[in-house]
Amino acid sequence: METTSLFSVALGLSAPWFVDDVRFDPVAGRIDFALGYQRGAHFPCPHCGTEHQPVHDTQAREWRHLNFFQYEAYLQAKVPRVRCAQCGKTTQIPVPWARPNTSFTQLMEALIVTLCRAMPVAGVARLLRVSDMRVWRVLESYVDAARAQEDFSSVKDIGLDETAARRGHHYISLFHDMEAERLVFATEGRKAEVVDQFAEDLEAHGGCAENIRSVCIDMSTAYQAGVAEHLPWADITFDEFHVIQMVNKAVDEVRRAEVKTEPGLKRSRYLWLKDKSDWTRRQIGQFADLRRLNLKTHRAWRIKEALREIFRTATSREEAEPLLKAWVSWARRCRLEPMKKVAQTIKDHWEGVLNAFDSRLTNGRVEAINGQIQAAKAKARGYGTVKHLITIAYLIAGKLTRLPACPFDAAACATLSA
Repeated sequence: METTSLFSVALGLSAPWFVDDVRFDPVAGRIDFALGYQRGAHFPCPHCGTEHQPVHDTQAREWRHLNFFQYEAYLQAKVPRVRCAQCGKTTQIPVPWARPNTSFTQLMEALIVTLCRAMPVAGVARLLRVSDMRVWRVLESYVDAARAQEDFSSVKDIGLDETAARRGHHYISLFHDMEAERLVFATEGRKAEVVDQFAEDLEAHGGCAENIRSVCIDMSTAYQAGVAEHLPWADITFDEFHVIQMVNKAVDEVRRAEVKTEPGLKRSRYLWLKDKSDWTRRQIGQFADLRRLNLKTHRAWRIKEALREIFRTATSREEAEPLLKAWVSWARRCRLEPMKKVAQTIKDHWEGVLNAFDSRLTNGRVEAINGQIQAAKAKARGYGTVKHLITIAYLIAGKLTRLPACPFDAAACATLSA
């Protein structure tokens, strides 16, 4: 009796529930806790809430709990159904240690969510010796419930980018709150209509689409069309990150063409792409040797660095515009075709590029988060469905505040009896 009382306390049970029996099977590697309730106990009607309804009948249920030492632990109970005298419904009562219609306790589910933050779902399933789909059901349920309670009323500046869902042209679009640095919406595809889907989801979470002031995007035609149609009042910003990324690609294109005649350029790719403040000692020496050769690559690099300096020093649109005009003129006259194409692209997207100097928005942080999502996908060796990828994206980048705490935190231990 003392042993069962101790386990009742350890499991956080409160009246009328208690541990009635404990069965240990070392061969099967499990321990079973048989739970009971006090004889003559009455329960509120789950349907209408009327108190003190008598038990009509019971149904045997089992839940996987946190391991007891190295052994799997299970809670078993005959769960009462009450027939309500008020509403006439016969309904099974909810138990305090588990959510309705689940086969895990709440603390076990909290452990699953905690582990999925740090390792692939397949790894969690192997560790706990359950199926992948059971883990996914728990994770998706908690992530969806946590997202449903999020408040997006303060969202005003958005960063929009895509990330690959699987091989081929399969993408998801990710909308980030730039101020809070969190993912607020993810959806399959990267067409114009994803912006409309975002606006609907924003409204469903207490936000207002008309409050969106700026949208920071790459130069995707689909995204531009989507913003123009569904958020026409918002300013489009083509941020420094994507502009410099585009210029870097042009510099590398020049290098790849020139390396055929200048073998000294071999193994120098990252020298020209990195910010010079991040050069290693070897790269500093390599640059000093190469700059003496009057290379086209060096000339393209100087043009790129001049553009980077404009983004670094200009404090407003008015200050940046004449500097950017001079840069475009230089790049268009440089006789380097990739750089000329970049200059024309910037001219074609002139207003959005200039907006970056007023909004000061950059998708650099968004790209970093996308990198974390892709790293998780690579570690998991891909996900079976787009829904799974979106769930992981919210788990990694959504900053969801209503997910269960780690079950080993002292405060979380009260969950079982809550």
